[in-house]
Amino acid sequence: MSETAARPDATLRARAEIDLAALRANVRALRERAPGAALMAVVKADAYGHGAVPCARAAVEAGATWLGTATPQEALALRAEAGLPDDVRIMCWLWTPGGPWREAVEARLDVSVSGMWALDEVTGAARAAGLPARVQLKADTGLGRGGCQPGEDWEELVRAALRAEHEGLLRVTGLWSHFACADEPGHPSIAAQLTRFREMTAYAEAQGLRPEVRHIANSPATLTLPDSHFDLVRPGIAMYGVSPSPEIGAPADFGLRPVMTLSASLALVKRVPGGHGVSYGHHYTTAGETTLGLVPLGYADGVPRHASSAGPVLVAGKWRTVAGRIAMDQFVVDLGGDLPEPGAEVVLFGPGDGGEPTAEDWARAAGTIGYEIVTRIGTRVPRVYVNE
Repeated sequence: MSETAARPDATLRARAEIDLAALRANVRALRERAPGAALMAVVKADAYGHGAVPCARAAVEAGATWLGTATPQEALALRAEAGLPDDVRIMCWLWTPGGPWREAVEARLDVSVSGMWALDEVTGAARAAGLPARVQLKADTGLGRGGCQPGEDWEELVRAALRAEHEGLLRVTGLWSHFACADEPGHPSIAAQLTRFREMTAYAEAQGLRPEVRHIANSPATLTLPDSHFDLVRPGIAMYGVSPSPEIGAPADFGLRPVMTLSASLALVKRVPGGHGVSYGHHYTTAGETTLGLVPLGYADGVPRHASSAGPVLVAGKWRTVAGRIAMDQFVVDLGGDLPEPGAEVVLFGPGDGGEPTAEDWARAAGTIGYEIVTRIGTRVPRVYVNE
């Protein structure tokens, strides 16, 4: 009998279970953190690996009035596929020359502009579409990434946006920026960026711009910096129940619950003698006679190879550690004297309340951050939605 026919719950070699009730509860908890601001649910990168369309719908059900994506293609797909109410705004911010500006204008997306080239392209698209564009000007307040530099560059961009607004080509709907170190409590750049953001928005408003929203607060700022909330907060990773940084606290400290549980079914269980090499390079050798379990997930599925010999899993109620190297499609765990049946569940990470590891545990094992652990889970792993 094939694996897919074995039993209803084990038809999948692996699964990423997405708890939409947890996501909705997280959105409500984040709204309580910023009661005076609207909430943008950031669903870029396929909702950090959780599935953009179902997560966007759940977030809106819980009170999000904005959605955020990185690329215009992500935003256009949401507008076309999610069946969202017309009053839900969708913003996208990662543009390159020649992007789908006209499509974005016609889809009533909010588009981010950081410099004159982008303003020129979006106004050209608005003329061609015969519709005003919804534009948000991004200020570089110190992150040194996207955004317009303060001083003459910002002044030129504001003046040009005002001219285009007076011509009916666009509406400046927002002024925004992004923190560099909001996940490091007390970092001096936080206060410096807030000051610069206030100065740059004040200048734009003094020239006559009347944005609907001003926003700079990402997940850590939403959780810990009420002075940064302004008109809108933009939680991303926190919405999925993963802490932006261990330094600011665990998810439960903020009333958040991890949304994704990644599990697989043991593909093989076998006894081997002591001194048996395991996986590529034999970086792990059995200390004595033992049981090995084969987990059918690997780095092609997003399990980080850097967590070889370190990544934790829960099998038969016990924590185990990856034995040796994580391969493209599989890895091995040493089960000691236990002998579970093939098909037994292996939980890589989840909320943690069932004794299983969390995404943060895997982040420590791989020397990375929780964001990467959930976002990198690939398309070979089916998403299974519960509590829809």
